[in-house]
Amino acid sequence: MKKNLLCISVLVGLLALLAAVPGWAQSKSKPTVIRPTNHDVSRPLRDMVTPYLNLEIPGQHEIENPRPPLIRGSEIPLAEDKALQKAVLPLVNTVPGLNFDGVGANGYAPPDTNGSVGATQYVQITNVEFAVYDKTSGNILLGPALIDTVWSGFSGDCANGNGGDPEAVWDKAAQRWVMTQINPSYNAWCMAVSTSSDATGSYNRYEFNYGSNLPDYPKLGVWPDAYYWSSNTFQNGASFIGAQVCAFDRTSMLSGGAANAICFQNNSSVASLLPSDFDGTIAPPAGEPAFFIELLDTSDLGLFQFHVDFTTPSNSTFTGPVSIPVDTFALACNGGTCIPQQGTTQQLDSLGDRVMFRLAYRNFSDHEALVVTHSVTAGSSVGARWYEIRSPASTPTLFQQGTFAPDSEFRWMGSAAMDQAGDIALGYSASSGTIYPAVRYTGRLASDPAGQMESEASIIEGTGSQNGGLSRWGDYSSISVDPIDDCTFWYTSEYESVSGSFNWNTRVGSFKFASCGSTAPDFYLSANPGSQTVVQGSSAAYTVSVTAFNGYSNTVAFTVSGCPTGATCTLNPTSSGPPSYPSTTLTVATTTSTPGGNYLLTVTGTDGTNTHTTSVSLAVVAPDFSIAANTKVETIKAGTAAKFPLTITPLNSFHGKVALAVTGLPANSTGTFVPNPVTVTTGNATSTLTVATKKKVAPGTYVLTITGTSGTVKHSTTVKLTITAH
Repeated sequence: MKKNLLCISVLVGLLALLAAVPGWAQSKSKPTVIRPTNHDVSRPLRDMVTPYLNLEIPGQHEIENPRPPLIRGSEIPLAEDKALQKAVLPLVNTVPGLNFDGVGANGYAPPDTNGSVGATQYVQITNVEFAVYDKTSGNILLGPALIDTVWSGFSGDCANGNGGDPEAVWDKAAQRWVMTQINPSYNAWCMAVSTSSDATGSYNRYEFNYGSNLPDYPKLGVWPDAYYWSSNTFQNGASFIGAQVCAFDRTSMLSGGAANAICFQNNSSVASLLPSDFDGTIAPPAGEPAFFIELLDTSDLGLFQFHVDFTTPSNSTFTGPVSIPVDTFALACNGGTCIPQQGTTQQLDSLGDRVMFRLAYRNFSDHEALVVTHSVTAGSSVGARWYEIRSPASTPTLFQQGTFAPDSEFRWMGSAAMDQAGDIALGYSASSGTIYPAVRYTGRLASDPAGQMESEASIIEGTGSQNGGLSRWGDYSSISVDPIDDCTFWYTSEYESVSGSFNWNTRVGSFKFASCGSTAPDFYLSANPGSQTVVQGSSAAYTVSVTAFNGYSNTVAFTVSGCPTGATCTLNPTSSGPPSYPSTTLTVATTTSTPGGNYLLTVTGTDGTNTHTTSVSLAVVAPDFSIAANTKVETIKAGTAAKFPLTITPLNSFHGKVALAVTGLPANSTGTFVPNPVTVTTGNATSTLTVATKKKVAPGTYVLTITGTSGTVKHSTTVKLTITAH
């Protein structure tokens, strides 16, 4: 009897060990059918949303982001990233398109910037708002509006607030929009599928309830047989129990029917899965399962397959993971916060513990490919690790990989996709202790050396940093491919125009590789750097290059527009021709009378028939200074003196004399600065305010305002002086 009990005990132990191995328990689990609690069709959004609505949401809120456990091996330091790209390739070979600001700060952080391009429109969605844009001009067509407007009048929880982690995805085959978000107050998952290609029209709306489980960090992918979805499940919103995957009945949703979801709940060893999202015009082979990917450990990706059967749900399977070995990496910031910014000690969250949206799929007839990215440690900074995986349905193979970290700046929060020619684009945020967070991208032609990206380009350089104790920069960004030309990439992410908290901006930028989809002789222009900052009276120079393709051999003449007032803009030379197409230099010489501000300069190149443009930005700043009191509070007895040391810090190459004055002194006291005025040259200057009081000064607390003046520039700081009885 004891032997039998021992055997049973050993068997139970083995089963427990197997259940802890990724891929075993989830492969054997049974599907659950989740029926929508409600579904209906809406009125057209254009009838419910006032265009150009400026939302003012009271208060400021940080949307919480529970985290699953870190992957295996993340605690082991990495000596060298063998995938780190060391070669420097030419400037990324792309033609710039539209570049415009998207939805702005709304009182919630982080923005969770996401968007997708359709046939005629671009839809951007952030934590609680969305907007629809004309993709030919960037003009806004609808919004910004609260996301739950999509569910206005809906009989369910989805009409009662916004929970973040939203997505706007274009279903290319059906020419429909899919809008999603969670409502964590009710653990509801909200989906809406447009009834046409017009994002401002009506939607088939659905709500799925997950009881006491919070479906956090949801991600959506479009596949021919279903909308595939993943989330991190937190029981009662607190305890992580594993990633959940669901297949939503796409066919039924497109027609407005009562669409069911077939779901698998994985164990806690599986987290932050990302579903495949179909790009291009060639569909996956008939019956091919959808793919999901995760970071299995620090040297392997885990690939899963989801086959759904809506007719007989019990036939549905979710299998994996298949291990795909990659070069060993270390999680960016060990999965947490370490991204530096200019002008603040506030660091940003890397979200380096997971792969980033999207898992872009493309069928090239002779091969299938998946492209995905995540953030890794790159020496003393952070870089973007990216992969191209082929043959995912049979023998998943790592075709190429790379870590893009060309310098000491930190690059993170990426998104990757591939065009019809097999070129890859990678968008991301970049920041360091000497630059503000920027929105940039790189990419590679299919003919470039394997594992290598070309030199990066800028969509916009930030002019501020996030502070105020906010570390979370976002949960994801998004790059999508234009369904019309199947070449143009549209990328959206966030930046700050002014340092602060809860005041983020978003940007949308489009670009394409010059050779994609075109056979006619032509050229395109590019400029480097994309942006510069100068002090009034100084100059900035940009290099403008002509790239000819498809046998182009004409001469291109240049002009420039947008020159700031009081500045001169010159191009030298004023044209470029074959065979070498030498670059031209755009020089912007400002004067002391040039107004401070941000300027967009556009260089136009034309050969009389073909015309192309490229734009650069210029920030003109005035010499300035700051004044700070090293001692902010003093307490003295009447009849004695208090000292307040001051520091004057030059900004933007400021130099000159700063005159100091103080107001708010109590009666029977004097204030004296030594020295005064203060001469500022190349570094900080100091002075000391001495407040001498007489015995008859009235006891109390006084706020003193110290002001420094240099010409028209004036700044102040305050100190507090408490005087007690003699």
